[in-house]
Amino acid sequence: MGIPAETVRGLRLAFLDMSGTMFHDSGTMERAFARTVADLGVDPDSERFRAMLAHVRTTLGQSRTGVLEHLFAEDPQRAARAVRGFRHHLDELLAAEPVRPVEGAEEAVHALRAAGLQVCLATGYDRHTQNTLLEQLGWMGLADLSLCPSDAGRGRPWPDMVLTAVLALDLGDVREVLVVGDTAADVQAGLRAGSAAVAGVLTGAHDEASLRAAGAHVVVGSVRDVPALLVPARAAGTARTAPGPAQEQVVPSAGSSPSSR
Repeated sequence: MGIPAETVRGLRLAFLDMSGTMFHDSGTMERAFARTVADLGVDPDSERFRAMLAHVRTTLGQSRTGVLEHLFAEDPQRAARAVRGFRHHLDELLAAEPVRPVEGAEEAVHALRAAGLQVCLATGYDRHTQNTLLEQLGWMGLADLSLCPSDAGRGRPWPDMVLTAVLALDLGDVREVLVVGDTAADVQAGLRAGSAAVAGVLTGAHDEASLRAAGAHVVVGSVRDVPALLVPARAAGTARTAPGPAQEQVVPSAGSSPSSR
């Protein structure tokens, strides 16, 4: 299954996942999680810890805040401590071990924009961590929009972030969105939103079989291969005018109007 040429010609927005798609995680998230639950008294050698880590791994692509709240749902105060602790440990790890971009990721964004698409960078981390990552990678202003779960209401696999991007960037139809990610949750979010083009990449958490089982229309090796999906279909159609330099927008919170930054 691929992406029909008529669908490709109608695309106006590339909605790109960040961790595992645009940059390599290299285990940072799991180490931050392990430190967080240890602080809360969960023995790293216990069955409970192994069950928690298994849940974290099976929910890759989803909101990290939502996952922690689920794991400590029996004690809301402890859950809140887990969320704060996770951010703290993630900050420490990112300061010591900066993330590495996927080779060709930034160039892929420029190529997508040159082909006439706007670009949204999306994450399951919170806004603070997303901004830290964008600054670390030198990607502030690279995209037209950046989104995290709190901007939209719910994270993936729900469709909220994709739909928020459609509204924030004034698109007329969610079928004009190309969704790209490395997890089943990324794929599910795109399909649930109604995107007509959902692509999986193999630089992150899930393999080709998992991405195709989730419903990906196409699976490629890396985000750097995504612009090639637009050729020659777009070349055969009427070319859109490429967007000017990105003026990145931030959606401050669910239910608020998007504003330019």
